[in-house]
Amino acid sequence: MKETWTNSDGAALMQHFEAMLRIRYFEETVADFRKKQIIIGSVHLCIGQEAIYVGARSALTDQDRVFGTYRGHGWAIACGVPPLNLFAELMGKEIGVCKGRGGSAQLSAPQWGFYGENSIVGAGAAVALGAALSAKREGKGRVVLTAFGEGAMNQGAVHEAMNFAAYQDLPLIFICENNIYSELTPTARMVRVDEMYQRAGAYGMPGVRVDGNDPEAMRRTVATFVDAARAGKGPALVEAMTQRLVGHYIGDMQSYRPNGEIAEAKKTEPIVRVQQALAAFGRGDEAAALSERVRLEINSAAELACLAPLANAATIAEHLYA
Repeated sequence: MKETWTNSDGAALMQHFEAMLRIRYFEETVADFRKKQIIIGSVHLCIGQEAIYVGARSALTDQDRVFGTYRGHGWAIACGVPPLNLFAELMGKEIGVCKGRGGSAQLSAPQWGFYGENSIVGAGAAVALGAALSAKREGKGRVVLTAFGEGAMNQGAVHEAMNFAAYQDLPLIFICENNIYSELTPTARMVRVDEMYQRAGAYGMPGVRVDGNDPEAMRRTVATFVDAARAGKGPALVEAMTQRLVGHYIGDMQSYRPNGEIAEAKKTEPIVRVQQALAAFGRGDEAAALSERVRLEINSAAELACLAPLANAATIAEHLYA
């Protein structure tokens, strides 16, 4: 897959790089904190998939809405959620985005346009469908984006959401994060046709496969469909090809992955590719300095979150909605 930044001066790419670094360093710190039990509970990391979130979110506006999956830290950060409050949420702290009640897999931050994760595979698509229906009735040009893994493409709720969205011409962008594994099973072993974007045609909506390790390809592709959705032309499916560089969950030994697969994936993962491109633009030193600044930012946020008070157990029934 060919990079789409050939004619760029590197400015936009530098912005993508900063945003992806913020996600990468956040997730690496979360992995460390989970092993040390500073963070407890279920955690699913998105290391290696950062370009999907950064590229897609950059095609949206502040009025738009994003619905993620249980692998949603990257979406939250791409939406602008401060790492401090996100760290705090994972630690069960009072200053967390959900006051410590959501944890890793069920957090939300609507003030930043991130309407949360869902621990039921594929269920977020149905929730986003309701938001898209509301957006159409409001008539203000709002677009909704919902993301899920390719394994969720076999869930009934996702099929129903796509069918209804297409029939109603709803402003809903479906993002399939295809990291080639449905939890611990190679997706190609589970379906006859593993090109998920082809399913869009059955619903009468456009679908496309894109290089999910290229943030600019993600931005351009999603922007095209977002513009169409705002114009009342309905939903679309974007299948973003990528690989996660970590296990499905913390503690996953990944023994199901062939020898050398992760090492090969690391050669073409988003951070490495953008670093190489920036170096080619003569901005390698600037990129290195930026990397250090972002690392310090994330380290500082993590330290402050550790010092924050835990959520008060006496108020456990407060700030809960159904």
